[in-house]
Parts: sequence; structure tokens; C-alpha cells
Amino acid sequence: MEPGSSTGAGRDPVGSRRVPANRGPDPVAARAGAVFARHAKALGEHWPEYLIEAGGLGLFMVSAGVFGTLFEFPGSTVYRMIPDPGIRRALMGIAMGGTAIGLVYSRWGMRSGAHFNPATTLTFFRLGKVRAVDAVFYSVAHFMGAVAGVLLVGAVLGESFEAAPVLRVGTLPGAHGAATAFLAEIGISGLLMTMVLNVTNTERLHVYAGLLAGLLVAVFITFEAPISGMSMNPARSFGSLAVAGLWRFLWIYFLAPPIGMLIAAQIYLRRRGREGVRCAKMHHHNDQICIFRCGYAPAPAGVPKEG
Repeated sequence: MEPGSSTGAGRDPVGSRRVPANRGPDPVAARAGAVFARHAKALGEHWPEYLIEAGGLGLFMVSAGVFGTLFEFPGSTVYRMIPDPGIRRALMGIAMGGTAIGLVYSRWGMRSGAHFNPATTLTFFRLGKVRAVDAVFYSVAHFMGAVAGVLLVGAVLGESFEAAPVLRVGTLPGAHGAATAFLAEIGISGLLMTMVLNVTNTERLHVYAGLLAGLLVAVFITFEAPISGMSMNPARSFGSLAVAGLWRFLWIYFLAPPIGMLIAAQIYLRRRGREGVRCAKMHHHNDQICIFRCGYAPAPAGVPKEG
């Protein structure tokens, strides 16, 4: 009988193997397509916030690079005028604390929420206020912004910024070693997130969250920087250390800040529960849109709430 006749149905052209039955769409491909569609939709709708987060951390790194070179490059006039490293650190703290405050209260920061830190975004994802797709794009934006900021400062300032002792304002353990630096980063990151959660979720205090965050940055740079370099931010450290090729201690700044912030979040949850977390913005009450799972106001009638 010829191959392909009615009695050969279900076999391949040589009649030796069974042709697989049609089982419908591949579930793995369907899930991948759904994930891609969800990410594409988020990128199309929330790209301004992603760009703001990249630009904000990039500006923070430019500020850190400029002031770091000004205060620590031996050829700098300011360095020669202020020989005391403690005073120079205090001035650096004021400069970077002021930069953080400016970013939080800028129209950019008020729109995106002023995370500028993947550890912060991860923590608010854990708290249920940031959708997974936004957390992914925010984190990618943070790393891209940090690297871009460091490269920009290097292109302008050159050797004075790139060589020791400035070393692209890289965060490195101090004289007490990596273990102490790791614990210190957990501690300061936890303190920062504890402040953020308690202040942003207290009606009479929430407007001051950016000011207090800047104050903590200034204090930590002044007093804690000799221990760990004062990062609290995996992307900030990656921007400096990866560009410089200093990989050895990067694990500290990838692990410790998220650990510290997540511990702080867990303690907060045990005290006040998920209902005690209103939003993922550092400064919420403004005229900017909110892309988070926001608990401050219900959606208007007939308008579905994002989430």
C-alpha cells in the first residue's frame, strides 16, 4: 500500500514514526509571550519614571564625582586648604546630603518616587507597593544611570577623578576589614529604611522624609564612611567599582544594603502590618502621577486602580 493512504494516516512519509498529535499552543511560549507583553506595556506607559530614576542616580554620581575630586584629589585647591580629613568628609556629607534632598524634592523625584537605589525598590516590592515589572525596570535604570554618571565625570575630570585616592569615588572597606564593612552597611541601610517607612507613613511628618534622608546621608558620610565607604546602594557602588575594575569587595554592597533594608521592612511589618505602608514614594503629596500600588486615595469612580 502506498505511503500516505488512509491506512497509513498518522505516520510520517516513510511510515516508520507516529506523527505527534496537535496539542495546541505551547504553554511555556504562551507564558513567555505574556511576560513580554506585560513588560512592553509597562515600558510604554512608565518609561518617563524609569528614565527619571536613571537620570537621578546619574546626577547623584556626577555630584559625588565632582565633590569627591574637589575634596580628595591632592592637587585640588580645596584639598590643600583643608588638610583635616574629618572636616573634608563633613563637607562631602553636606554636599551629598544636599544633593539627595534636591533630587527627592525635584519634580523628577516627586514623579518617580525618588528611589534611585535598587535596594529601596526591592524593599517596596517586598512590601507590595511596587509591581514586579516596575521593580525590574527601576533596578536596570539605576545601574545604567550610575555607570553613565561615573563615565561622564571620568570623561570630564580624567586622571584626577580616576586615580587614587579618589578612585572614581568607589566605596571600599576601611581599616577594620570587609566583615565590619558588611555589618556597617547592613546597619546604616536598615536605619535609613526604618526612617523612610516611619516618616513617610506618618501624616504630620511625611513631607520631611527627603530632608531626613539627606541628613542621614550627611551624617553617615561624615562618621561611617571610614568603615565601609558609605554606600547603601548596590547600583551606586557598581557604577564606581565596576568602571574602575575593582571587583573584589563589590559583594558587600550588593548584599548588605538589601539585607539591611529588608530587615527594617520586616520589623516595620510586624509592628504595623501591610496596611501601615501607604506608598513607595519618598514624597507623595504633590501634583505628579503615582505609578505604584498607592494607598493614599482610592481611584475615582469608574476608573480601575492600578495594580
